[in-house]
Amino acid sequence: MITTDPFDDDKLREECGVFGIANVDTASAVVALGLHALQHRGQEAAGITSYDGDHFHSHRAMGHVAGNFDRDEIIRALRGHSAIGHVRYSTTGETALRNVQPLFADLSSGGFAVAHNGNISNAEKLRKDLVRRGSIFQSTSDTETVIHLVATSLYSTLIDRFIDALKQLEGAYSFVCLTSEGMIAARDPLGIRPLVMGMLDDAVIFASESVALDVVGAEFIRSVEPGEIIIVRDGKIRSVKPFAATPPRFCIFEHVYFSRPDSIVDGSSVYSVRKAIGAELARENGIAADLVIPVPDSGVPAAIGYAQESGIPFELGIIRSHYVGRTFIQPSDKVRHLGVKLKHNANKALIEGKSVILIDDSIVRGTTSMKIVQMMRDAGATEVHMRIASPPTRNSCFYGVDTPRRENLLASSKDVDQMCAHIGADSLAFVSIDGLYRALGEAARDDKVPQYCDACFSGDYPTPLTDHAKGSDSDQLQLLGEHLV
Repeated sequence: MITTDPFDDDKLREECGVFGIANVDTASAVVALGLHALQHRGQEAAGITSYDGDHFHSHRAMGHVAGNFDRDEIIRALRGHSAIGHVRYSTTGETALRNVQPLFADLSSGGFAVAHNGNISNAEKLRKDLVRRGSIFQSTSDTETVIHLVATSLYSTLIDRFIDALKQLEGAYSFVCLTSEGMIAARDPLGIRPLVMGMLDDAVIFASESVALDVVGAEFIRSVEPGEIIIVRDGKIRSVKPFAATPPRFCIFEHVYFSRPDSIVDGSSVYSVRKAIGAELARENGIAADLVIPVPDSGVPAAIGYAQESGIPFELGIIRSHYVGRTFIQPSDKVRHLGVKLKHNANKALIEGKSVILIDDSIVRGTTSMKIVQMMRDAGATEVHMRIASPPTRNSCFYGVDTPRRENLLASSKDVDQMCAHIGADSLAFVSIDGLYRALGEAARDDKVPQYCDACFSGDYPTPLTDHAKGSDSDQLQLLGEHLV
């Protein structure tokens, strides 16, 4: 089986998405709708856990939300007025049902279910310590570490045990937890991963993106603050901030690619930011051409911004089919090659005889860009220029985003001219790091205290990376030696 989409193979994967609701009838049905809206954050697996006041109920499955949570009998079985859910693309742990979240355990204080977006960068060290003390793990997910830390904490109350657990974690996390004492939401002290709070009548909702609130008809209240823990119990909301205040470092790539364009993240409209990035690209790296063409779908807002700023017409020069599955059986190499065009095809009548500017969100390995450039040339384009709505991706992410090893990132070993020759374009340019920050409303990047986590571009990692510093991955060791010493 192979991916039929040549573009999906060369994208950074979207980590995970979480959704939770407390104090509503048929909570699991609302969670299922919310997970549909977050499907773009993880297509590997999905799960929902509910609580009816006496018992917890769970259903977890590989695959999409649709097909697993659109049957009445499944939703009816997930009884209760509170529920949490998760869509997964694995960044740690094998692809297996035992790693599908929410994870659940019976603790001395009662049931405890957790859904997590992010990556705990010292989970391996914590896991070894816990196993040495007698913990028995049921998954290979870094998320399970939190359950064991809560279970083994010496504090008396559940919330104090949870805080004790969080204080031992490094990396990025947004948690939504369901317990017999209520629902808990938490965000790491730097706020690297997103988490928002909303209201649906008397119900409280937490979600990775505001678009999930829109889909269920809820009102956006605010973002969960970096380092904040919110407890919902018996209809009452309590906020706890156990960490020392520190400048936040929200993931800048949420604005570039991960989040849906109709979401509000970190207080900004994703769609508006992406258009502003495109305008910055045009101001920084403008070039004469006949058409501005987005690489669907993530390049569309930036291409609109580029076209508006440059005055060059925006056109859909690549047409995407939305009715093709992700994989199919390959009987031969010839069929495999033809499968590339099942999802995307050049609009030849529009492109032939034209010079074009292609707008994409990023270049990772470069294989995607090579195929797109060749697709344009095969369609008769006289010139093919590429403009990228992010700086060169030179470093791996260790905060919940699946990125290739550093040695497989095209920008880690080639300069822009070499990258241009590699993909076969007539010219190639990226938005500058300061241009990206300007699109987000900042004057420029503050090199002393960066306003965002931009480690994939800058190599400036905002937290320790304990597991990777001790690992055997040579490119990780090299990366840490350059940026953390």
